[in-house]
Amino acid sequence: MLTTNYKPVKTLLLTALIGLQGLQSNAQIKPGTTEITKWQYGKTGAVSLTYDDGSMNQFRKALPVMERLKMPATFFIITGSIPGSKYHGRFIGRPVKDIIKESATVPTNDQNFFERCSATGYLGFMGTIASHTQAGSLYDSGKKEKAFKVLDDIYAKARSGELKPGYEPNDEFKQSVGSTWNDFRKDAAEGYEFASHSITHPSMPGLDEPNLLWELEKSKADILAQLGPKHTFSAECPYGFENDRVMGYALKIYPALRNRMPEPWLKEIDRASKQTPGSTDKDYIQWQRGATTKTPLPMMKLWVDTTLNHSNTWLVLVFHGIDGMGYEALPSTLLDEYFQYIKSKNDKLWVATFGDVTRYMRERKHGKAVASAVGNSIQVKVSHDLDGKIYYLPVTLKTYVPSGWASVTVTQGAKSKKIRSAKDEEGTYIIYQAQPNQAFVTLKKG
Repeated sequence: MLTTNYKPVKTLLLTALIGLQGLQSNAQIKPGTTEITKWQYGKTGAVSLTYDDGSMNQFRKALPVMERLKMPATFFIITGSIPGSKYHGRFIGRPVKDIIKESATVPTNDQNFFERCSATGYLGFMGTIASHTQAGSLYDSGKKEKAFKVLDDIYAKARSGELKPGYEPNDEFKQSVGSTWNDFRKDAAEGYEFASHSITHPSMPGLDEPNLLWELEKSKADILAQLGPKHTFSAECPYGFENDRVMGYALKIYPALRNRMPEPWLKEIDRASKQTPGSTDKDYIQWQRGATTKTPLPMMKLWVDTTLNHSNTWLVLVFHGIDGMGYEALPSTLLDEYFQYIKSKNDKLWVATFGDVTRYMRERKHGKAVASAVGNSIQVKVSHDLDGKIYYLPVTLKTYVPSGWASVTVTQGAKSKKIRSAKDEEGTYIIYQAQPNQAFVTLKKG
Protein backbone atom coordinates (compact mmCIF):
# COMPACT_ATOMS: atom_id res chain seq x y z
CA MET A 1 0.00 0.00 0.00
CA LEU A 2 1.38 3.38 -0.90
CA THR A 3 1.44 5.88 1.93
CA THR A 4 3.29 9.09 2.48
CA ASN A 5 3.45 12.00 4.85
CA TYR A 6 4.50 14.32 2.07
CA LYS A 7 2.02 17.11 1.43
CA PRO A 8 2.30 19.16 -1.78
CA VAL A 9 2.69 22.83 -0.96
CA LYS A 10 2.98 25.99 -3.00
CA THR A 11 6.60 26.47 -3.98
CA LEU A 12 7.44 29.99 -2.84
CA LEU A 13 10.23 31.31 -4.95
CA LEU A 14 12.61 33.65 -3.21
CA THR A 15 16.00 34.51 -4.63
CA ALA A 16 15.43 32.16 -7.59
CA LEU A 17 12.87 34.61 -8.98
CA ILE A 18 14.74 37.86 -8.53
CA GLY A 19 14.99 38.05 -12.31
CA LEU A 20 11.19 38.13 -12.61
CA GLN A 21 10.42 40.53 -9.81
CA GLY A 22 10.86 43.47 -12.14
CA LEU A 23 8.03 42.09 -14.26
CA GLN A 24 5.68 41.81 -11.30
CA SER A 25 3.03 44.49 -10.87
CA ASN A 26 0.58 44.61 -7.98
CA ALA A 27 0.62 40.80 -7.59
CA GLN A 28 0.12 39.57 -4.03
CA ILE A 29 2.11 36.42 -4.67
CA LYS A 30 5.45 36.01 -6.40
CA PRO A 31 5.47 34.99 -10.06
CA GLY A 32 6.50 31.35 -10.37
CA THR A 33 4.68 30.20 -7.26
CA THR A 34 3.35 26.80 -8.35
CA GLU A 35 1.12 24.08 -6.95
CA ILE A 36 -0.27 20.77 -8.16
CA THR A 37 -4.02 21.30 -8.09
CA LYS A 38 -6.16 19.04 -5.90
CA TRP A 39 -8.06 17.70 -8.90
CA GLN A 40 -7.21 17.28 -12.57
CA TYR A 41 -7.81 20.42 -14.67
CA GLY A 42 -8.20 22.49 -11.50
CA LYS A 43 -11.76 21.27 -10.98
CA THR A 44 -13.74 21.32 -7.74
CA GLY A 45 -14.30 17.59 -7.27
CA ALA A 46 -14.24 14.18 -8.95
CA VAL A 47 -16.86 11.60 -9.93
CA SER A 48 -16.32 7.97 -10.92
CA LEU A 49 -19.04 5.80 -12.45
CA THR A 50 -18.42 2.18 -11.46
CA TYR A 51 -20.30 -1.02 -12.32
CA ASP A 52 -20.13 -4.37 -10.54
CA ASP A 53 -20.45 -7.88 -12.00
CA GLY A 54 -20.43 -7.09 -15.74
CA SER A 55 -24.04 -8.08 -16.46
CA MET A 56 -24.93 -7.77 -20.13
CA ASN A 57 -27.29 -4.80 -19.84
CA GLN A 58 -24.46 -2.70 -18.47
CA PHE A 59 -22.96 -2.92 -21.96
CA ARG A 60 -26.15 -3.09 -24.02
CA LYS A 61 -27.98 -0.25 -22.27
CA ALA A 62 -25.73 1.88 -20.03
CA LEU A 63 -22.54 1.94 -22.10
CA PRO A 64 -24.19 3.56 -25.16
CA VAL A 65 -25.46 6.38 -22.92
CA MET A 66 -21.96 7.02 -21.59
CA GLU A 67 -20.48 6.81 -25.08
CA ARG A 68 -22.93 9.43 -26.32
CA LEU A 69 -22.06 11.73 -23.44
CA LYS A 70 -18.34 10.92 -23.66
CA MET A 71 -18.18 9.82 -20.03
CA PRO A 72 -15.64 7.20 -18.86
CA ALA A 73 -16.43 4.45 -16.36
CA THR A 74 -14.95 1.47 -14.55
CA PHE A 75 -16.39 -2.03 -14.92
CA PHE A 76 -15.47 -4.58 -12.24
CA ILE A 77 -15.79 -7.84 -14.17
CA ILE A 78 -16.09 -11.51 -13.19
CA THR A 79 -13.40 -13.10 -15.34
CA GLY A 80 -14.34 -16.77 -15.01
CA SER A 81 -17.49 -16.31 -17.11
CA ILE A 82 -15.69 -14.86 -20.14
CA PRO A 83 -14.94 -17.25 -23.03
CA GLY A 84 -11.21 -17.62 -23.47
CA SER A 85 -10.31 -17.08 -19.82
CA LYS A 86 -7.63 -19.48 -18.67
CA TYR A 87 -8.70 -19.62 -15.03
CA HIS A 88 -12.03 -20.80 -13.67
CA GLY A 89 -13.67 -21.59 -10.36
CA ARG A 90 -12.24 -24.52 -8.45
CA PHE A 91 -11.48 -25.70 -4.94
CA ILE A 92 -7.82 -25.96 -3.99
CA GLY A 93 -7.30 -28.42 -1.15
CA ARG A 94 -8.15 -31.94 0.01
CA PRO A 95 -10.63 -34.09 -1.90
CA VAL A 96 -14.11 -32.77 -1.13
CA LYS A 97 -15.32 -36.31 -0.45
CA ASP A 98 -12.94 -36.43 2.52
CA ILE A 99 -14.23 -33.10 3.83
CA ILE A 100 -17.84 -34.22 3.46
CA LYS A 101 -17.09 -37.49 5.29
CA GLU A 102 -15.27 -35.68 8.09
CA SER A 103 -18.23 -33.33 8.60
CA ALA A 104 -20.31 -36.26 9.86
CA THR A 105 -18.23 -36.49 13.04
CA VAL A 106 -16.51 -33.09 13.36
CA PRO A 107 -18.80 -30.04 13.54
CA THR A 108 -17.74 -26.84 11.82
CA ASN A 109 -15.53 -24.68 14.05
CA ASP A 110 -12.83 -22.01 13.90
CA GLN A 111 -10.21 -24.55 12.91
CA ASN A 112 -12.01 -25.96 9.86
CA PHE A 113 -14.36 -23.12 8.85
CA PHE A 114 -12.27 -21.61 6.06
CA GLU A 115 -11.57 -24.97 4.40
CA ARG A 116 -15.23 -26.01 4.54
CA CYS A 117 -16.56 -22.67 3.39
CA SER A 118 -14.08 -22.63 0.48
CA ALA A 119 -15.14 -26.14 -0.55
CA THR A 120 -18.89 -25.61 -0.18
CA GLY A 121 -19.52 -24.42 -3.74
CA TYR A 122 -17.60 -27.38 -5.17
CA LEU A 123 -19.13 -30.33 -3.32
CA GLY A 124 -20.59 -31.71 -6.54
CA PHE A 125 -24.18 -30.67 -5.86
CA MET A 126 -26.50 -27.94 -7.06
CA GLY A 127 -27.37 -25.02 -4.82
CA THR A 128 -24.45 -25.24 -2.41
CA ILE A 129 -22.91 -21.90 -3.46
CA ALA A 130 -25.70 -20.02 -1.65
CA SER A 131 -24.59 -21.59 1.64
CA HIS A 132 -21.00 -20.56 0.94
CA THR A 133 -22.11 -16.96 0.36
CA GLN A 134 -24.29 -16.86 3.46
CA ALA A 135 -21.68 -18.43 5.72
CA GLY A 136 -18.94 -16.06 4.56
CA SER A 137 -21.13 -13.05 5.21
CA LEU A 138 -22.17 -14.25 8.67
CA TYR A 139 -18.57 -14.98 9.63
CA ASP A 140 -17.47 -11.52 8.49
CA SER A 141 -20.16 -9.87 10.62
CA GLY A 142 -19.01 -11.78 13.73
CA LYS A 143 -21.91 -14.26 13.76
CA LYS A 144 -19.66 -17.29 13.82
CA GLU A 145 -22.05 -19.80 15.36
CA LYS A 146 -24.67 -19.02 12.73
CA ALA A 147 -22.03 -19.36 10.02
CA PHE A 148 -20.99 -22.75 11.41
CA LYS A 149 -24.62 -23.92 11.44
CA VAL A 150 -25.13 -22.93 7.80
CA LEU A 151 -22.19 -25.12 6.80
CA ASP A 152 -23.21 -28.00 9.06
CA ASP A 153 -26.67 -27.96 7.48
CA ILE A 154 -25.48 -27.98 3.86
CA TYR A 155 -22.86 -30.69 4.54
CA ALA A 156 -25.55 -32.80 6.20
CA LYS A 157 -27.67 -32.49 3.07
CA ALA A 158 -24.66 -33.44 0.93
CA ARG A 159 -24.15 -36.58 3.02
CA SER A 160 -27.83 -37.57 3.00
CA GLY A 161 -28.30 -37.35 -0.76
CA GLU A 162 -30.91 -34.57 -0.58
CA LEU A 163 -29.11 -32.45 -3.16
CA LYS A 164 -29.16 -32.80 -6.93
CA PRO A 165 -25.74 -33.63 -8.40
CA GLY A 166 -24.02 -30.93 -10.44
CA TYR A 167 -22.52 -27.45 -10.13
CA GLU A 168 -24.37 -24.15 -10.11
CA PRO A 169 -22.62 -20.76 -9.88
CA ASN A 170 -24.14 -17.77 -8.12
CA ASP A 171 -26.53 -15.34 -9.80
CA GLU A 172 -23.87 -12.67 -10.32
CA PHE A 173 -21.76 -15.13 -12.29
CA LYS A 174 -24.71 -16.30 -14.40
CA GLN A 175 -25.76 -12.73 -15.21
CA SER A 176 -22.24 -11.84 -16.34
CA VAL A 177 -22.25 -14.45 -19.11
CA GLY A 178 -22.35 -13.07 -22.65
CA SER A 179 -19.48 -10.61 -23.01
CA THR A 180 -16.20 -11.50 -24.68
CA TRP A 181 -12.63 -10.31 -24.26
CA ASN A 182 -12.88 -8.84 -27.76
CA ASP A 183 -15.82 -6.72 -26.57
CA PHE A 184 -13.80 -5.48 -23.62
CA ARG A 185 -10.73 -4.74 -25.76
CA LYS A 186 -12.84 -2.56 -28.04
CA ASP A 187 -14.36 -0.67 -25.10
CA ALA A 188 -11.00 -0.36 -23.35
CA ALA A 189 -9.65 1.37 -26.45
CA GLU A 190 -12.33 4.04 -25.93
CA GLY A 191 -11.07 4.79 -22.42
CA TYR A 192 -13.19 2.48 -20.25
CA GLU A 193 -11.47 0.70 -17.38
CA PHE A 194 -11.98 -3.03 -16.85
CA ALA A 195 -10.95 -4.19 -13.39
CA SER A 196 -11.08 -7.37 -11.38
CA HIS A 197 -14.17 -8.56 -9.53
CA SER A 198 -12.63 -12.03 -8.98
CA ILE A 199 -13.08 -15.24 -10.97
CA THR A 200 -16.43 -16.44 -9.57
CA HIS A 201 -17.75 -13.68 -7.25
CA PRO A 202 -17.20 -15.65 -4.00
CA SER A 203 -17.72 -14.52 -0.44
CA MET A 204 -14.03 -13.86 0.24
CA PRO A 205 -14.22 -13.62 4.06
CA GLY A 206 -15.07 -17.34 3.94
CA LEU A 207 -12.09 -18.42 1.82
CA ASP A 208 -8.86 -19.90 3.10
CA GLU A 209 -5.54 -18.57 1.82
CA PRO A 210 -5.03 -20.83 -1.25
CA ASN A 211 -8.56 -20.25 -2.55
CA LEU A 212 -8.50 -16.54 -1.77
CA LEU A 213 -5.24 -16.12 -3.68
CA TRP A 214 -6.61 -18.16 -6.59
CA GLU A 215 -9.58 -15.82 -6.97
CA LEU A 216 -7.46 -12.67 -6.66
CA GLU A 217 -4.29 -13.58 -8.54
CA LYS A 218 -5.75 -15.62 -11.38
CA SER A 219 -8.42 -13.06 -12.21
CA LYS A 220 -5.61 -10.53 -12.48
CA ALA A 221 -3.62 -12.93 -14.66
CA ASP A 222 -6.45 -13.27 -17.19
CA ILE A 223 -7.00 -9.50 -17.31
CA LEU A 224 -3.27 -8.95 -17.83
CA ALA A 225 -3.15 -11.48 -20.67
CA GLN A 226 -6.26 -10.14 -22.39
CA LEU A 227 -6.23 -6.38 -21.72
CA GLY A 228 -2.75 -5.47 -20.52
CA PRO A 229 -1.25 -4.05 -17.31
CA LYS A 230 -3.30 -0.83 -17.29
CA HIS A 231 -6.37 -2.87 -16.31
CA THR A 232 -4.70 -4.73 -13.43
CA PHE A 233 -4.53 -1.60 -11.28
CA SER A 234 -8.02 -1.63 -9.71
CA ALA A 235 -10.20 -4.30 -8.11
CA GLU A 236 -13.33 -4.72 -6.02
CA CYS A 237 -13.69 -7.73 -3.77
CA PRO A 238 -17.28 -9.00 -4.19
CA TYR A 239 -20.12 -7.76 -1.99
CA GLY A 240 -18.07 -4.75 -0.89
CA PHE A 241 -16.52 -6.54 2.11
CA GLU A 242 -13.83 -4.63 3.99
CA ASN A 243 -12.67 -7.68 5.91
CA ASP A 244 -9.21 -7.01 7.36
CA ARG A 245 -7.80 -10.40 6.44
CA VAL A 246 -9.08 -10.19 2.85
CA MET A 247 -7.87 -6.62 2.44
CA GLY A 248 -4.43 -7.65 3.66
CA TYR A 249 -4.12 -10.09 0.76
CA ALA A 250 -5.88 -8.02 -1.89
CA LEU A 251 -3.90 -4.82 -1.33
CA LYS A 252 -0.68 -6.70 -2.04
CA ILE A 253 -2.05 -7.75 -5.45
CA TYR A 254 -3.98 -4.67 -6.63
CA PRO A 255 -2.76 -1.09 -6.09
CA ALA A 256 -6.33 0.26 -5.82
CA LEU A 257 -9.32 -1.37 -4.11
CA ARG A 258 -12.74 0.18 -4.13
CA ASN A 259 -13.36 -1.72 -0.87
CA ARG A 260 -10.67 0.12 1.04
CA MET A 261 -7.57 2.23 0.45
CA PRO A 262 -6.21 3.16 3.88
CA GLU A 263 -3.94 6.05 2.99
CA PRO A 264 -3.65 8.42 5.95
CA TRP A 265 -4.77 11.37 3.82
CA LEU A 266 -7.98 9.71 2.55
CA LYS A 267 -11.26 9.49 4.43
CA GLU A 268 -13.59 6.79 3.12
CA ILE A 269 -17.37 6.79 3.48
CA ASP A 270 -18.77 3.47 2.26
CA ARG A 271 -22.12 2.79 0.64
CA ALA A 272 -23.83 1.64 3.83
CA SER A 273 -22.89 4.76 5.78
CA LYS A 274 -25.40 7.56 6.29
CA GLN A 275 -22.55 10.00 6.75
CA THR A 276 -22.04 12.77 4.21
CA PRO A 277 -18.89 14.76 3.43
CA GLY A 278 -18.16 17.43 5.98
CA SER A 279 -15.28 18.83 7.95
CA THR A 280 -12.26 16.54 8.13
CA ASP A 281 -8.52 16.77 8.62
CA LYS A 282 -8.03 14.51 5.60
CA ASP A 283 -7.00 15.98 2.27
CA TYR A 284 -9.46 13.82 0.32
CA ILE A 285 -12.79 12.08 0.90
CA GLN A 286 -13.93 9.08 -1.11
CA TRP A 287 -17.73 9.12 -0.83
CA GLN A 288 -19.34 5.95 -2.15
CA ARG A 289 -23.03 5.94 -3.02
CA GLY A 290 -24.97 3.01 -4.42
CA ALA A 291 -28.31 3.78 -5.99
CA THR A 292 -30.99 1.11 -5.56
CA THR A 293 -34.46 0.82 -7.07
CA LYS A 294 -35.75 2.81 -4.07
CA THR A 295 -33.35 5.73 -4.50
CA PRO A 296 -35.16 8.76 -5.97
CA LEU A 297 -33.43 10.66 -8.74
CA PRO A 298 -33.45 13.95 -6.76
CA MET A 299 -31.42 12.20 -4.05
CA MET A 300 -28.92 10.96 -6.64
CA LYS A 301 -28.58 14.50 -7.98
CA LEU A 302 -28.09 15.78 -4.44
CA TRP A 303 -25.00 13.57 -4.18
CA VAL A 304 -23.55 15.47 -7.13
CA ASP A 305 -24.49 18.84 -5.65
CA THR A 306 -22.90 17.89 -2.33
CA THR A 307 -19.68 17.01 -4.13
CA LEU A 308 -19.72 20.41 -5.81
CA ASN A 309 -20.09 22.13 -2.45
CA HIS A 310 -16.80 20.70 -1.17
CA SER A 311 -13.30 20.94 -2.59
CA ASN A 312 -12.00 17.57 -1.39
CA THR A 313 -14.72 15.07 -2.38
CA TRP A 314 -14.52 12.16 -4.79
CA LEU A 315 -18.01 10.76 -5.45
CA VAL A 316 -17.77 7.06 -6.35
CA LEU A 317 -21.09 5.86 -7.76
CA VAL A 318 -21.77 2.11 -7.65
CA PHE A 319 -24.21 0.51 -10.10
CA HIS A 320 -25.22 -3.12 -10.53
CA GLY A 321 -28.25 -4.19 -12.56
CA ILE A 322 -29.71 -2.34 -15.52
CA ASP A 323 -33.19 -2.72 -17.07
CA GLY A 324 -34.30 -5.78 -15.13
CA MET A 325 -31.00 -7.68 -15.24
CA GLY A 326 -28.86 -7.88 -12.12
CA TYR A 327 -29.01 -6.76 -8.51
CA GLU A 328 -31.18 -3.65 -7.83
CA ALA A 329 -31.62 -3.03 -11.55
CA LEU A 330 -32.09 0.63 -12.49
CA PRO A 331 -33.85 1.82 -15.66
CA SER A 332 -31.40 2.95 -18.33
CA THR A 333 -33.67 5.95 -18.94
CA LEU A 334 -33.05 7.08 -15.34
CA LEU A 335 -29.30 6.68 -15.80
CA ASP A 336 -29.50 8.68 -19.02
CA GLU A 337 -31.08 11.62 -17.20
CA TYR A 338 -28.69 11.26 -14.28
CA PHE A 339 -25.59 11.15 -16.43
CA GLN A 340 -26.77 14.21 -18.35
CA TYR A 341 -27.05 16.01 -15.01
CA ILE A 342 -23.49 15.04 -14.09
CA LYS A 343 -22.30 16.08 -17.55
CA SER A 344 -23.91 19.51 -17.09
CA LYS A 345 -21.49 20.09 -14.19
CA ASN A 346 -18.49 19.31 -16.37
CA ASP A 347 -16.95 22.74 -15.79
CA LYS A 348 -16.46 21.91 -12.11
CA LEU A 349 -16.43 18.10 -11.87
CA TRP A 350 -13.74 15.79 -13.19
CA VAL A 351 -15.42 12.57 -14.37
CA ALA A 352 -12.80 9.83 -14.58
CA THR A 353 -12.28 6.12 -14.02
CA PHE A 354 -11.70 4.77 -10.54
CA GLY A 355 -8.12 3.96 -11.45
CA ASP A 356 -7.30 7.38 -12.88
CA VAL A 357 -8.65 9.31 -9.89
CA THR A 358 -6.59 7.09 -7.59
CA ARG A 359 -3.50 7.65 -9.73
CA TYR A 360 -3.95 11.40 -9.75
CA MET A 361 -4.42 11.70 -5.98
CA ARG A 362 -1.32 9.62 -5.31
CA GLU A 363 0.75 11.49 -7.89
CA ARG A 364 -0.20 14.75 -6.23
CA LYS A 365 0.47 13.50 -2.71
CA HIS A 366 3.85 12.09 -3.77
CA GLY A 367 4.65 14.98 -6.08
CA LYS A 368 6.32 18.35 -6.05
CA ALA A 369 6.66 21.27 -8.45
CA VAL A 370 9.74 23.47 -8.27
CA ALA A 371 9.98 26.66 -10.32
CA SER A 372 12.88 28.99 -11.15
CA ALA A 373 13.51 32.09 -13.21
CA VAL A 374 15.45 31.70 -16.44
CA GLY A 375 15.80 35.07 -18.13
CA ASN A 376 12.31 36.35 -18.88
CA SER A 377 10.74 32.89 -18.55
CA ILE A 378 9.69 30.60 -15.74
CA GLN A 379 10.83 26.98 -15.66
CA VAL A 380 8.93 24.38 -13.65
CA LYS A 381 10.13 20.89 -12.82
CA VAL A 382 7.34 18.54 -11.73
CA SER A 383 8.13 15.10 -10.34
CA HIS A 384 6.95 12.28 -8.10
CA ASP A 385 8.61 9.23 -6.60
CA LEU A 386 6.11 6.62 -7.83
CA ASP A 387 6.58 3.86 -10.40
CA GLY A 388 6.15 5.59 -13.77
CA LYS A 389 4.85 2.40 -15.39
CA ILE A 390 1.81 2.52 -13.10
CA TYR A 391 1.52 6.23 -12.35
CA TYR A 392 1.71 7.91 -15.74
CA LEU A 393 -1.01 10.59 -15.71
CA PRO A 394 -0.18 14.22 -16.40
CA VAL A 395 -0.92 16.48 -13.45
CA THR A 396 -2.48 19.91 -13.44
CA LEU A 397 -0.32 22.82 -12.32
CA LYS A 398 -1.32 26.31 -11.26
CA THR A 399 1.47 28.82 -11.68
CA TYR A 400 1.35 32.53 -10.90
CA VAL A 401 2.86 34.75 -13.59
CA PRO A 402 3.61 38.48 -13.87
CA SER A 403 0.43 40.53 -14.07
CA GLY A 404 1.28 41.76 -17.56
CA TRP A 405 1.22 38.26 -19.04
CA ALA A 406 -2.24 38.16 -20.64
CA SER A 407 -1.37 34.93 -22.40
CA VAL A 408 1.37 32.41 -21.73
CA THR A 409 3.08 29.88 -24.00
CA VAL A 410 3.63 26.62 -22.12
CA THR A 411 6.22 24.23 -23.53
CA GLN A 412 7.29 20.79 -22.34
CA GLY A 413 9.47 18.80 -24.68
CA ALA A 414 8.01 18.92 -28.19
CA LYS A 415 4.57 20.04 -26.97
CA SER A 416 3.62 23.68 -26.80
CA LYS A 417 0.33 25.42 -26.02
CA LYS A 418 -0.80 29.04 -25.58
CA ILE A 419 -3.00 29.64 -22.52
CA ARG A 420 -4.82 32.78 -21.46
CA SER A 421 -4.13 33.86 -17.90
CA ALA A 422 -6.74 34.46 -15.21
CA LYS A 423 -6.80 36.38 -11.95
CA ASP A 424 -7.75 35.64 -8.38
CA GLU A 425 -7.20 37.47 -5.10
CA GLU A 426 -3.55 36.38 -5.07
CA GLY A 427 -2.57 37.46 -8.56
CA THR A 428 -2.38 36.41 -12.20
CA TYR A 429 -2.08 32.70 -12.94
CA ILE A 430 -2.46 29.95 -15.53
CA ILE A 431 -3.73 26.38 -15.23
CA TYR A 432 -1.98 23.81 -17.42
CA GLN A 433 -1.07 20.15 -17.79
CA ALA A 434 2.43 18.74 -17.29
CA GLN A 435 3.93 15.27 -17.35
CA PRO A 436 5.88 14.42 -14.17
CA ASN A 437 9.46 13.18 -14.34
CA GLN A 438 10.04 14.50 -17.84
CA ALA A 439 11.45 17.71 -19.32
CA PHE A 440 11.21 21.08 -17.63
CA VAL A 441 8.06 23.07 -18.39
CA THR A 442 8.86 26.53 -19.76
CA LEU A 443 6.42 29.42 -19.41
CA LYS A 444 6.88 32.53 -21.56
CA LYS A 445 4.79 35.62 -22.12
CA GLY A 446 2.66 35.60 -25.27
